[in-house]
Amino acid sequence: MNNIIKNHTGRSRSATLEDVAREAGLSPMTVSRALNNPKVVRPATIARVMQAVNVTGYIPNMLAGGLATSRTKLIAVVVPQINNNMFVDTVQAISDELAARGYHMLLCIVGYEPDAETEIVATLLSRRPDGIVLTGIHHSSDLKRIILNANIPVVEIWDLTPTPIDMLIGFSHEKVGNAIGEYFLEKGFTRFGFICASDRRAVVRKNGAISVLRSQPGTEIREMMVSLPANMEVGRAALKEMLSRGERFDAIICSSDTLAQGVIMEAEARGLRVPDDFSVMGFADLNFAAHNRPSITTVSVDKWALGIRAATMLADRIEGIKVEEPIVDTGYRLVIRESA
Repeated sequence: MNNIIKNHTGRSRSATLEDVAREAGLSPMTVSRALNNPKVVRPATIARVMQAVNVTGYIPNMLAGGLATSRTKLIAVVVPQINNNMFVDTVQAISDELAARGYHMLLCIVGYEPDAETEIVATLLSRRPDGIVLTGIHHSSDLKRIILNANIPVVEIWDLTPTPIDMLIGFSHEKVGNAIGEYFLEKGFTRFGFICASDRRAVVRKNGAISVLRSQPGTEIREMMVSLPANMEVGRAALKEMLSRGERFDAIICSSDTLAQGVIMEAEARGLRVPDDFSVMGFADLNFAAHNRPSITTVSVDKWALGIRAATMLADRIEGIKVEEPIVDTGYRLVIRESA
């Protein structure tokens, strides 16, 4: 159905809000409310309006509505990557919750370079979003200045600090690393290999683990930084290189489950058995981790709940609802499985 309607002169014109109201048998004000603030309208009324929209082919002018209400119903969500499953659940949860509140999500993939993030966010702000979700807490000074000048709500996710730009929901990567180190110390291991993606948060976790492990005399640690995206192929290549040096390990600690899966695959190809020859640990508890063979020991974060909470905080702030907890620590948990 297109949105072309004949007027009294026989000429074509675009469907209007009044056309929708006429088709639905409702007032234009009720139709406007149903389209722009559906949570205050009865579901039956929304259904009538959406049916009329389908019949007339009406396309809401969100920019015009934004100018009238100072809102565009657009939320920008900025993540570094989505070519592995690390952020997928969180992004989907944000999208679903925002849609339920009547907002539309604009997803932007910015990589891990601060300058790229700054440039893209500056471009996003020209579209006048009602709010922004940023990944992490480390941003350029230019980006912080741009956002503060824009004077719109911001939620940072996937990290923790007492001084966020505005609101924050996440967890301490340093504490995650500490917990990993303490787990392996209790097992009495002394020889460790780290395969870590070149991502600031991954490096913080690695350093947190190493700081604990080095408290035990005689600990041997080998580190390998790998490029992004840190996929299974990269994990296999990293283990291959580490073993080619003649080094032996009690445990290989990876900055993601995807790298850990690659390590396990390479070990199997070489006739090595995990965890008999060495243990392997990942991070994020991705959907395959429990079903891999061996199943992957990892650190779990409730990615879905994090996304729901982030979207709720942002929508509440936009709508003038007080956010009781602007800083939320979601925590984490070690998930012990077969690989370690």
